[in-house]
Amino acid sequence: MTGCGGPRRPVSDGSPESSDPPGASAVVEMKAWRDDRRRIGPAAPRPPLDPEAPALRRVLVLGGAGAGKTVFARRLGAATGLPVVHLDRHYWRPGWTALAPADWQAEVERLAAAPRWIMDGNYAGSLPLRLARADTVVLLDPPRRTCLWRVTRRTLRHWRRVRPELGSGCPERFDWGFLCYVWTYRKVHRPRVLAALEGFKGRVLVLRDRAEVEACLARLAASAAA
Repeated sequence: MTGCGGPRRPVSDGSPESSDPPGASAVVEMKAWRDDRRRIGPAAPRPPLDPEAPALRRVLVLGGAGAGKTVFARRLGAATGLPVVHLDRHYWRPGWTALAPADWQAEVERLAAAPRWIMDGNYAGSLPLRLARADTVVLLDPPRRTCLWRVTRRTLRHWRRVRPELGSGCPERFDWGFLCYVWTYRKVHRPRVLAALEGFKGRVLVLRDRAEVEACLARLAASAAA
């Protein structure tokens, strides 16, 4: 797949997202488990959440299109009782019209100021603001082929209809530019997310497959209930 320019429908606000540890102070539990599993096989035990890790109150869910952010956020919200905020619903207006930059900044500030939330979406321009409020970042990082398949399946399933996580007037459609964004995400956008996470002091969880997602959901739900 070549010749991909920028998406015709804006992709969030140029948001990058990505994986891997931010700073030495971050608690990267799932990455440690994944590294252990590579060394000693699939039966490696999953470590418990670090008792010194921050309380689970404000969770950012990041990842490329098709990574599973919306579904993960919903499931985590159901398991923990934390309110779920889908940023796409606040950013897009009818006809896939983006909110004006100043209005979007004010909206993100309002949303992030809440005491408890799970917030899914990338939006690079507002990521520093949200990171300053978050105690946990979940970075969904599946293979490119998985993301492409999920985006295609989602488009077919909701063709010409509005997905539940979006506002009114934004029906699903095929968009070549958007597919190009999905295709080039790991090379172009993912490194920017990693850079944005540098220095984050909270818990960072990098999840690359379904097993890690299921384990993470169970552990975060237990952490929130503690």
